[in-house]
Amino acid sequence: MPYRPTPSAEVADALAEGRPVVALESTLLAHGLPAPDNHAVALELERLVRDSGAVPATVAVLDGRPKVGLSGPELQRVCAGGLAKLSRRDLGVALGLGLDGATTVASTAALANAAGIEVFATGGLGGVHRGARDSWDVSADLGVLAAVPIVVVCSGVKSILDVAATLEQLETLSVPVLGYGTDAFPGFYRRDSGHPAPWRIDGPGRVADVAMAHFELGGGAGIVVANPVPVADELDGELHDRVLAEGLELVRERGIRGRDVTPALLAHFHSATERASLSCNVALVKSNAELAARVAVELRARRGTR
Repeated sequence: MPYRPTPSAEVADALAEGRPVVALESTLLAHGLPAPDNHAVALELERLVRDSGAVPATVAVLDGRPKVGLSGPELQRVCAGGLAKLSRRDLGVALGLGLDGATTVASTAALANAAGIEVFATGGLGGVHRGARDSWDVSADLGVLAAVPIVVVCSGVKSILDVAATLEQLETLSVPVLGYGTDAFPGFYRRDSGHPAPWRIDGPGRVADVAMAHFELGGGAGIVVANPVPVADELDGELHDRVLAEGLELVRERGIRGRDVTPALLAHFHSATERASLSCNVALVKSNAELAARVAVELRARRGTR
């Protein structure tokens, strides 16, 4: 049985022909968005990537096989629910046992890179959790980004995390962080997390220039492109801060820990903001998919001229 990523025919053809491809994660669809919104968003993300000149490759594990690029029925299957949440450490287990699973940032980046994809779009990056000094709760996303050379377009890190510690960890791991069109590092629902972006960059072509230089130098690390949520879709600041405080207290009272913290907090945001956070989440991931496609197009164009 093949354990290496299996690109769809469309993705395989695009990679063989040197055309731009953008990876998309499936945890957002299986665990981050409710049905039927998740399937509509999945189709819209793939459409945005295509309209921007690239080929979409949604990543998941189905029947114990890592899939890079899903058919229509496979995409519906992911959105139907019931899939395990797979980080990079879980891939071998899921493949060995023949399970179905949705891929996180860490596992999507690893599988996409193994298939030869250079650009990946997601919503928010995982990071250092609040209270990590005692819990040691740090997302595997950071460690994978330190070892996998891929451009990850995201809206910063979720504001439920320790943003300052996450940025410090990314610096320690030698992962470049680029604020796209902004001097402020985004905080997912908010355009400004309260922390500066290490570097500002304007235009997908400049991102491609940085990626070319960074990857050619070697070292193995990826690149974070932090793209703020569109202005019109940003969550109100006072509402955000109140709901976040409530959510953190709820998690503490219920003793929720580890990988269950983020889904619990996001679910609280969705209910407490009357779906305003859901709309914000959808808007930012669409923006990221479109930008990732534009970066992939520019990156492939530069590779074609060398």
